[in-house]
This record gives sequence, structure tokens and C-alpha cells, in this order.
Amino acid sequence: MKNHGSRKVHVISKERQYSVIRAPHITEKATACAEKNCVVFNVAIDATKHELKQAVENIFGVKVEKINTSITKGKVKRFRGRMGKQTDLKKAYVRLAEGQSIDLSAGMIK
Repeated sequence: MKNHGSRKVHVISKERQYSVIRAPHITEKATACAEKNCVVFNVAIDATKHELKQAVENIFGVKVEKINTSITKGKVKRFRGRMGKQTDLKKAYVRLAEGQSIDLSAGMIK
């Protein structure tokens, strides 16, 4: 636990940082968000905004300005005659500080 002025911040482990961020979320809306210096990630359902901020800053070496999260509940679907449920999904919209960027296409296979 670190002391930052009047508030205490929990420092998360490296393993937790890599388990919190699952994958980049690539959609039309995420691409439009990228024009506003924003990146979208699929994250662990139990991740907090403080954990997400630490993970993004430490893994990618950027400064995070703001994080918004949203949880999409899984739909109930019929699969081969049986009822099933898709998994819940949590997305994090990470706004980066001015002049910062993350290149998500660097790791993709062409």
C-alpha cells in the first residue's frame, strides 16, 4: 500500500496486472473512440478502476487520464435445443493523457 497525499493506493502484483486486462476490444465504436485518444479493452469482471489504471500504466508505459467501464450481461440463447447463457463481458474505455498512445496493431499477425 502506498500513500499518495491523503489517500492510500493499493499496489497490485504483476500477475494481477496481466490477468486484469484480457484483450483489446476491436469494433467500429472502439475505432471511433481511438480518434479521441481512447483505447477499449476487455477486462476481468471483478477488476476495479484503480487496478485497471495501474495495469495499463505499468504494462504499456502510458499515462491514463480517465477510465470508464461498462458491463454487458450475457444473453440467454438456445444451443442445440438446450438453453444456455453467454458470458458477461466487462469493457474498459481508457482515455490516455495528451500525446500518449498505444499501438494495438503491433502484435497482430498480418
